[in-house]
Amino acid sequence: EVQFVESGGGMVQPGGTLRLSCAVSGFTVSSYTMAWVRQAPGKGPEWVSTIKGGGASIWYAEFVKGRFTISSDDAKNTLYLQMNNLSPEDTARYFCARGFSIATMDYWGQGTQVTVSS
Repeated sequence: EVQFVESGGGMVQPGGTLRLSCAVSGFTVSSYTMAWVRQAPGKGPEWVSTIKGGGASIWYAEFVKGRFTISSDDAKNTLYLQMNNLSPEDTARYFCARGFSIATMDYWGQGTQVTVSS
């Protein structure tokens, strides 16, 4: 059975940092393309970052380049998203998912809420 357990969300002030985790069971993270997707209230899902081959290839949405870092840990079979210099525009529910594009992602976590506010 495939399961994703996400954690690490919370409320931070602008400029703050958070590290999201997505612990996976049921398959090996490094063997698949994994991604983070976010959804703000009233908006559709928005792709944030993708990692393939345990880090052999990484992509970021333009709006997070230089601020967010995606990674995975084989020993823990966990996906991470390090988020630095957060802004109120980053407020959203963040989901980890398996797949390359939102339309074809076949497994999703339950999401973790990130709120950036002063």
